[in-house]
Amino acid sequence: MAQAAAVAKPPAPPRRRRASATPRRLPYLLIAPAALLMLGFIAYPVISVFYYSLQNYNPTKPWRNGFAGLDNFTHAFTNDPQFWDTLTFSAKWVVVEVGLQLLFGLALALIVNQSFVGRSIGRALVFSPWAVSGVLTSAIWVLLYNSQTGVTRYLADMGIGQYGTSWLSDPSTVFSAAVVADLWRGVPFFAILILADLQSVSKDLYEAAEVDGASRFKQFLHITLPHLKDAIVLSTLLRAVWEFNNVDLLYTLTGGGPAGETTTLPLYVANTSVEAHNFGYASALTTVAFVILLFFSMVYLRLSKFGGGDK
Repeated sequence: MAQAAAVAKPPAPPRRRRASATPRRLPYLLIAPAALLMLGFIAYPVISVFYYSLQNYNPTKPWRNGFAGLDNFTHAFTNDPQFWDTLTFSAKWVVVEVGLQLLFGLALALIVNQSFVGRSIGRALVFSPWAVSGVLTSAIWVLLYNSQTGVTRYLADMGIGQYGTSWLSDPSTVFSAAVVADLWRGVPFFAILILADLQSVSKDLYEAAEVDGASRFKQFLHITLPHLKDAIVLSTLLRAVWEFNNVDLLYTLTGGGPAGETTTLPLYVANTSVEAHNFGYASALTTVAFVILLFFSMVYLRLSKFGGGDK
């Protein structure tokens, strides 16, 4: 019996069941319907714009419709001075608006980040314009700039300016008036993002800097700004794209006037498609705007070294 026991083989280890691939694929299966819907809503319009940019398409003149090749793009770059005027104004609008919004937004974020009585109410008041829709913002500022009942009327009552003055119809003041209106709504965007990042800065860094004798300005320069780098880069990029595509506020305030002084490229696209019904040429202009924004975003992120982790 002892010999038989010695010869007996040990029991084989239980076989491991092969792990099912379904649990690993389950998250992807769950998000697949939403991903397909998003792809459809994004891909179809983009492909349609690219397609119509190569066509002559005007529903009011169907006999002229057909394949145009690169004619729409050639016309934009060589025979359409309004394209260059609107593109130049768009660049000016973006630089001025984003620069001022960043400056005032950073200042507001630094203020509401301090401890003071009524800070919660102050933050709510600072951020409230961002909750107002673009059309409602435009309506508010149209009333404020109204020559009969707006700001200019009260200034004229105080002896400043003349009655009946309209800042939105004067080429010398329309740009500044539109900038102020958009600042009111755009500054809170920067303030919100920058404040969120400010609250993650360690207090120990400022305490150590104070012990070393660093002034408030040096603390801001060497601690606060480096920490806010990614937030500033991201917010300026997003806001630059939004301001470039700004249509609702300028369309409601000025309609692109007076004499085309405030017509951005997207507003020119809207007028070309909706009013002139030239959807082929409008699609070509949209494609050009898409390429410009894509190139700018890539270069900007590359030069700014966004996400480099060098805080």
